[in-house]
Formats: sequence, C-alpha cells, structure tokens
Amino acid sequence: MKRPARGAALLLVLWLLLLMAGLVAVFALGSRTEALQGSALRTQVASRNAAEAGIEVAVLRLSANDPATMWVPDARPYPFDFEGYRVEVRIQDEAGKVDLNASDASLLTRLMASLGVEDGKARNLAAVIQDWRDPDELLSIEGGAEDRDYAAAGLPYGAKDQPFTTVSELQQLLGMDRDTYRLLAPHVTVFTARPVPEAGLSQAAVLQALGLTPDQVARLVAAREAWRPGLPLPLLPDGTPIAVVGSGTYSVASRATRPDGNGVEVTAVLRIGAGLGFGQLYAPLSWRTGEPD
Repeated sequence: MKRPARGAALLLVLWLLLLMAGLVAVFALGSRTEALQGSALRTQVASRNAAEAGIEVAVLRLSANDPATMWVPDARPYPFDFEGYRVEVRIQDEAGKVDLNASDASLLTRLMASLGVEDGKARNLAAVIQDWRDPDELLSIEGGAEDRDYAAAGLPYGAKDQPFTTVSELQQLLGMDRDTYRLLAPHVTVFTARPVPEAGLSQAAVLQALGLTPDQVARLVAAREAWRPGLPLPLLPDGTPIAVVGSGTYSVASRATRPDGNGVEVTAVLRIGAGLGFGQLYAPLSWRTGEPD
C-alpha cells in the first residue's frame, strides 16, 4: 500500500516542478519582452530627441546675424553629427510655395502639370480647389465641385466654402487621389497669402509653374545650390538676385539616423521673428514625428 502512495507523491512533485518551471519560463519571457520594449522605447525617444535637436539648430541658424553661419531656406541639406546620430536638416521657406488660398487656378494647374499630373485632371483639380475655398455655390469654369457633387459621390460633406486652414485638407477634395496629393503637398502652403511664390526660394516644379523653361530651372537650381555666403548672388532670368533671407515662415524637416540605418524624422512649419511671446524663438504652426519615408 505504501508504494502506490509514494508513486502518487512523486507524480505530484513532478507536476509541481513542471508548473514552477513553466511559471519561471513565462516570467523570464515577460521580463525579456519588457526589456526589449523598454530598449525600443529608449531608442525611439533618443532618436526623436536627436531629430528635434535638428529643428532647434535650424531655428538658431535661421536667426543668426552672421551671414556666414546663416542657413539658406531653399531645401538644401545641412548634415551634422549629434550624440551618435547623423542628422540632416532641410529648410524650405513657405514663401517659395504656392498658396492654396491666394493662387489662381492657372498657377495651380501649371504646378500640377509640372509634377506630371495629366492636363485635364490638373485643370479639374484646380477648379475643385477654387470651389472648396470660395463662398459661392457656382461651379468654376473648368468644372470644379460644389455640395451637390460631393453628395452625388456619397461623401458626407460638401465644399468647405472657406479658405484652407491646412494643406492636408486637399485629401478631402473630390477627385484628389493619394498619389496626386503626395506630389502636390510639398509644394503648397496656407501660410503666406502670396498670389505668386518667391521664385528665388522655390523648387523646380514651382519654378516651371512660374513660367521658367526647364533649362532656366536647371541653371538656377544649380547656381543656387553652389552659392555660399560671401559669393555673388545668383540671378533670376529677369536679372533679379535671388532671395537668401527668409520670410520668417519655414518648413523644416530634420531626420536623425542611427548607425544601423534606422531613425526618426520630425517635420514642422515654424514662424520665426517679431511678434512672438517673450523669450520664444519660434512658434510651431504644425508638427509631425514619424519614420523617414
């Protein structure tokens, strides 16, 4: 009678040992997972801080009084090393972009055409942009879209009939697809109220929309990229020197890359200059953090 009791006790001990081993394994796995999550979080935070450091450096360089240290806001890259990261900053003056609220349909059409959008589609979308921002219910000459057209397409909203407040509103337009939006968004703004962009600070697509030939665009962009403080300013085709001092409102993209190739990019629209609060170097108008494209 004692042997069966001993056997049952042995089995019970073995089951208890297996249970304890399982609990230890689960605990070890949980601890390992938490450690990995913590490491990933620390890395992400460090990467974000490095990218944000690029934003702060850009503000200081844009505010510099010495032309030799001032950065030019024409989207040229400014790389530097920071705490083990390779940081690259690009600054684009918003004045070099096409304002969605102030530009006419012709300029918007030419901009989209310069980006490779088919002519008929470019004309229609330019008209849709006009109908989105104007207060009336009349269709634009090239077609456009008003409330009834959005309703017919099954969209639960109509034309805004007010100015654009963000560039991302373009995604709500009838007929605007993702690819066209991604092409257009880097070249448009809602912050300048300028009917015509500042050509000296514009990128190639905007320069073509302003009427420059591809050869003129190529020469101007090459001369601008080669320019450094202290050198004679490159000239526009009409003989006007290009602008190198910004308007005060800038798009800044700061990408921080780790040695393993991973990293984070912070993109922001900033306003720098007079009229800000006491001790405030800049006012962020928009801010986004994410993985680099």
